[in-house]
Amino acid sequence: MAFYVVQFLTGLASAASLFLVASGLSIIFGVTRIVNFAHGAFYMIGAYIAFTLTERFSGAFGFWGGVVMAALAVALIGVLVEMVLLRRIYHAPELFQLLGTFGLTLMVEDLVVLIWGPDDLVGRRAPGFRGAVDFFGQNIPSYDLFLIAMGPVVLGILWLLFQRTRWGILVRAATQDRDMVAALGVNQKWLFTSVFAVGVFLAALGGALQIPRDAVHHAMDLRIIVEVFVVVVIGGLGSIVGAFVAAVLVSELNAFGILIFPKISIILVFLVMAVVLIVRPWGLFGKPEAAARKTPGLSVNPWRPLTSNERLASLAALVIAAMLPLFAGNYALTVGSEIAIFVIFAVSLHFLMSVGGLASFGHAAYFGLGAYGVAFLAKMAGLPMIVCLLLGPLLGCMGAAVFGFFAVQLSGVYFAMLTLAFAQIVWSIAFQWVSVTGGDNGILGVWPASWAASPSHFYWLALGVAALVTTALRIAVFSPFGYALRATRDSLLRSEAVGINAKRIQWTAFVIAGTTAGIGGALFAYLKGSVFPDNLGISLSVDALVMVLLGGVETVSGGVIGAIVYKALNIWLVSQTDLSKLVLGGFIVLIVVVFPKGIVGMLEILTQRRRKSSPPGSSLLAKPIESAE
Repeated sequence: MAFYVVQFLTGLASAASLFLVASGLSIIFGVTRIVNFAHGAFYMIGAYIAFTLTERFSGAFGFWGGVVMAALAVALIGVLVEMVLLRRIYHAPELFQLLGTFGLTLMVEDLVVLIWGPDDLVGRRAPGFRGAVDFFGQNIPSYDLFLIAMGPVVLGILWLLFQRTRWGILVRAATQDRDMVAALGVNQKWLFTSVFAVGVFLAALGGALQIPRDAVHHAMDLRIIVEVFVVVVIGGLGSIVGAFVAAVLVSELNAFGILIFPKISIILVFLVMAVVLIVRPWGLFGKPEAAARKTPGLSVNPWRPLTSNERLASLAALVIAAMLPLFAGNYALTVGSEIAIFVIFAVSLHFLMSVGGLASFGHAAYFGLGAYGVAFLAKMAGLPMIVCLLLGPLLGCMGAAVFGFFAVQLSGVYFAMLTLAFAQIVWSIAFQWVSVTGGDNGILGVWPASWAASPSHFYWLALGVAALVTTALRIAVFSPFGYALRATRDSLLRSEAVGINAKRIQWTAFVIAGTTAGIGGALFAYLKGSVFPDNLGISLSVDALVMVLLGGVETVSGGVIGAIVYKALNIWLVSQTDLSKLVLGGFIVLIVVVFPKGIVGMLEILTQRRRKSSPPGSSLLAKPIESAE
């Protein structure tokens, strides 16, 4: 019994740090509606700066003063980030803000390695809390007891701040309806800045307080951010009490899951998240939010099919790409095959986001399911490559059909978070079901048949499939189904009023996108010769989002250009510098600030301006070939 009590108290100690980080994200997320992937980076920076300060200054004052100073320093960094970066993109598509914070996360990961080195750093014990308390033969670290007591204290302080101050009332109001707060004359610019500063301070404080418990390392940002998103969604956006209760729930599930349900311990948290989103989408303590101001995929300019000249240009580009094996080596062909596969992956998500207005945060699940489908058929059933490529993506199709049925019942950020929960459930199953999936050892030896074994043949296969998939999705965009899907994206009420079954249309689009992603995953399994749980991971889903947003979510072919640019740049930077994430992240942030509509979207705008500034005669001649891109 004493052991279980100690386990419970250990979970409460972990909940305190998780609550600090989650409450900060909940405030930022609730007010600004920014999906701040950089929140984990601020948590990590707080831990690194606290480590440096506590090592330099001795004594109790040096330690606790270093913890507070680290949190304040990171809060100041957060203010600068908000003023320099986020203020410039508040009016950009909301999901494009995700791209900016993701680029910032990449930069921070390399910066901490550059400043503090790649090795784990072990901080010193907290003065006054270096021992342990005996509890019926079980030792409880006294620092854990301190964290347990600190959680409710911080909750009380935040409750007073948000319930008894004018600033707190404005923050709570902005959480429910930002537009109404602005209409009342509140300076949103400085309200957002102050909210961001408080949220970052809490994240950094949570990271700083972890140094006596855990080693500080450069991957701790991504480890914490997933759990924090789970806590925020379960508790409810903008709800501090909800964040506290959800942090306790998640931490205790992690503490006892490994004891009671060792086979599904990782899945439990995401199962709870999925159930909460399905039953109560706004969280346990949240409230239904006001209607969204703008659908993420809403197009500014009307979309038109490609003209004859543009089709010829696209065909010429495809022919040039097909000639690569005539003069390129095996490495270039392998890179080309990988880019072609990720074009398939990106266009599948782009179809869902741009045409359907549905932003999935877990699209890698269907990419990975397609890869595992091929691996099961090839290794366990011994089927030939052609059959595996035809049947393997059906696993992604089935996953999309099941998960999509529940996901399309929601919209906006709740839809995105439910797709994330489903993706993490699939990843957890692949990671823990070792007897079937091999766990983190993966499934090895998935090699292509002899007719596709050479780099040139496999490249032509990947390129051909990518061309067919992209063409099929473009045809779907301008088909009656595509028009119906865009109608549900632009106005759900109007589409239903004219007789369109919106949920069925969106579910069908979800299944199409998942199946297409599964095709990319099937090819990826043969390219790499193996399948691992990472093929289902959140980092791959984020990569897909970056490709789509980089190319332009409001365009028809942004996914193609975004995938080519992002993947080629990523592979090239890894081969050229040890600071590839820093350079790539800087490039992404630059794109966000300079080209807020993506590469293709900006080219489209420049083309429109050129046409408007051209002489009247030339404008009339250009009109017949006018198109979206």
